[in-house]
Amino acid sequence: MREPFEQAVARHGPAVMRVCRAVLLDPADAEDAWSETFLSALRAWPELPASTNVEAWLVRVAQRRAIDVIRRRSRAPLPVESLPEWASTAGGPGADEGLWSEVAALPEKQRLAVAYHYLGGLPHAETAELTGSTPAAVRRAAADGVAALRRGLAGHPAPSRALSPEGADR
Repeated sequence: MREPFEQAVARHGPAVMRVCRAVLLDPADAEDAWSETFLSALRAWPELPASTNVEAWLVRVAQRRAIDVIRRRSRAPLPVESLPEWASTAGGPGADEGLWSEVAALPEKQRLAVAYHYLGGLPHAETAELTGSTPAAVRRAAADGVAALRRGLAGHPAPSRALSPEGADR
């Protein structure tokens, strides 16, 4: 028997947000994709087979919603006024700023591999399917991405648990 939807949101919501943030980079876009992910998931929830890996399924839905946000953003006019400051979700002001700027600086293949595998908890095989690559290439891109993040963050205060190794053994 599958857990109630509200529990799934509470349990998997942070991982989905980390994936949205890493894929989209902009916090407002990530929040939009997160909301759209769970709206889509709520609609599909009653028909979802009980054997489904809920976290992997939600990450896939998030990836699709992130693509939708990118498409919408590419059609929208760019604002000319200055952008607002965004609050950090971890500790003091700007605690994760260095981490997210380093994630944004990664080449796309590395950023997506890190996002889907480490932040979303997907195995390399599923990450490869999402990115149109091979598991070996994803494994290499994820390892290179984490190494680049470690180099880039050396000497900075420790970021929040956004890049925890929870999915590292998959």
